Amino acid sequence: MKLYPESAYLQLEFDKIKSLLAEQCQAEYARNKAQQLRIHTKKEFIDTELKQSHEYSQLLKNSIYFPNDYILNLSDELKLLGIPGAVLGGEQLMQVRKLAESIERIFRWFDNERRIAYEALVKIIAGTYYEKAIAEMINEVLDDDAQVKDNASETLKDIRINLYRKRNELRRVFERIIARLNKQGYLADIEESFMSGRRVVAVFAEQKRTVKGILHGESDSRKTAFVEPEETIELNNQVYELENDERKEVYRILRELTAKLSVYASLLTAYHTVVGEYDFIRAKAKLAADIKGEYPSVTDKAHIHLVQAYHPLLYLYNQKANKPTIPVSVTLDESKRILVISGPNAGGKTVTLKTIGLLQMMLQSGLLVPVHPSSQFGIFRQLMIHIGDTQSLEFELSTYSSHLIHMKYFMENANGKTLFFIDELGSGSDPNLGGAFAEVILQELARKHALGIVTTHYLNLKVMAGKTPGIINGAMAFDEQHLQPLYKLIVGKPGSSYTFSIAERIGLDKGLIQRARDLVDQDQYRLDKLLNRTEQDLRDLEKKEKELQQQVRENERLRKEMEQVLNKEKHQQQLQLLKEQNRVSEERIAYLKDMERKLKQLLIEWRKEEDKNKVIRQMHTLLFKKNEQKAVSKMQQKIDSKFAEVGGEIKVGDKVKMKQNHQVGEVMEMRGKRAVVKIGLLPMQVEVKDLVVVKEKLNEK
Repeated sequence: MKLYPESAYLQLEFDKIKSLLAEQCQAEYARNKAQQLRIHTKKEFIDTELKQSHEYSQLLKNSIYFPNDYILNLSDELKLLGIPGAVLGGEQLMQVRKLAESIERIFRWFDNERRIAYEALVKIIAGTYYEKAIAEMINEVLDDDAQVKDNASETLKDIRINLYRKRNELRRVFERIIARLNKQGYLADIEESFMSGRRVVAVFAEQKRTVKGILHGESDSRKTAFVEPEETIELNNQVYELENDERKEVYRILRELTAKLSVYASLLTAYHTVVGEYDFIRAKAKLAADIKGEYPSVTDKAHIHLVQAYHPLLYLYNQKANKPTIPVSVTLDESKRILVISGPNAGGKTVTLKTIGLLQMMLQSGLLVPVHPSSQFGIFRQLMIHIGDTQSLEFELSTYSSHLIHMKYFMENANGKTLFFIDELGSGSDPNLGGAFAEVILQELARKHALGIVTTHYLNLKVMAGKTPGIINGAMAFDEQHLQPLYKLIVGKPGSSYTFSIAERIGLDKGLIQRARDLVDQDQYRLDKLLNRTEQDLRDLEKKEKELQQQVRENERLRKEMEQVLNKEKHQQQLQLLKEQNRVSEERIAYLKDMERKLKQLLIEWRKEEDKNKVIRQMHTLLFKKNEQKAVSKMQQKIDSKFAEVGGEIKVGDKVKMKQNHQVGEVMEMRGKRAVVKIGLLPMQVEVKDLVVVKEKLNEK
């Protein structure tokens, strides 16, 4: 994206965003990329980077592990690897091995399902492959402590075996010498040490001539002398020669390994880039988490549709101060190309302008932005901005002259892919003349189909915006009662500057205020007052609309709850009906099965029994038992209509009802667990448990 002026990224504070991004990076590669963040103009680049940031942010939100936690800075090592004859040390080669292992984990992480789910992230490794030979070659030579293994070569193996033997022999000789000198009382407190890589004994300075050998030096206090005993000189020489041979062989092995790995120098450089790219993407995802960044849609045309957009730096500042941040919503397209924002000073006009400009730059850099996901961004090829006092002492230009030079560039270079921002258009000159020029500038920018936002206090620009196609008014809301800006953009109407209201609220002398009013053109004063009253009325309407919407939402919630209750009750009724139908069906099936079984039994008895009448009577009883049950049921209803069950202990003289056939009689006598009951004229014995005390119901009148 082409910026005008070059300091536009500073004016919109894009440099602070880059610094925040760099702080999230761990690898030097990612930090350099963050500091040199590019603003793209090709949709495919923007879409890819946005999707990569979004996919990684989803990993962070869902706490899904991605294997790029080991960060490497191997730029110098990889440069050496590409130079013929260069040698990498053990630690450097271990870093190369860790790089290869890190790439292996990344390739393993992208299984078939994840390659589909994270199609943007997998593009980072699309142009490379994992080569297992790199780690294998290093593992053959180095151990986990970055030391060359004994079996790295036969020569090294023999050298280290001989070195081990000679050191043991030297240790045994030294132990004998120390024991002898200790008995003689020649040894100092240190006893033994190393000087210039050779093993020496520490003796008292006055005994240094007594001990035969080579004097290597004395302590700072001159009380202790370090002597290499005569018996160990040859052994020390042999150990020194073997150690030198070991160093030469280790160097040769490392040089040979480096030469083998140099074949993969370009591949390892690609690995290093892959790890750095994933670190950079992670940094973008972590920054998005801090600023509540979302993934909006992107269209390849000049278009802006922001819903609940926040200024990221203001959001972070207010979050630390535990203060709310007011979002802005605005739409600019072919029919509404230029937004003219008016309103009182310190009301948020410039912040709104900077919010839209900064978010556009962030999005075209592949960063997630703090907006509602339903927002839509277009793509612009150039961004122009003019904010604040641009007075130039060097060229002896006044504020207004400098302002006109910038406006000249805007009008000459703007096109349909331009996004511009002008703060206080026309300021610095006579209001009437400056306002006239401001109108011409806006008309020309609109004619060039550029999209942009302009802030102003000029009344003629507010009037012009209301009647010129492609230009719309906007106002920053202001609470006149409490004299406080609300930092809320209202699109579609101009705003008042609240000049006299602010003067009254701060206690300026009323006479001075009235004198100022008398000096102002009455039409302009009435218009400003009308704008003032209109804005307050609009705020009242918005408040009532919010209350109405809240009531509508509450009614909708109650309606849904009522529907749920009714549906639940209807469901319960259906369940009960089904249960009852199932119970009746089960009883009928059981009855039919029982009837079938009994009829089969009667058929068998018919064949066996000589008295066929007996079987007929049984069949008659079976088939017409249901009618008998109906008769019993009618009798029960008749008894229940005359008598009511009262229960309790049965005594002589009580009226009782038989539970089986529902007949009612009087208790004549108690005989233990039986009772003599008179039913009609006949007495009969009945089990007490089969009786229940009843009482004759009174006839209702």
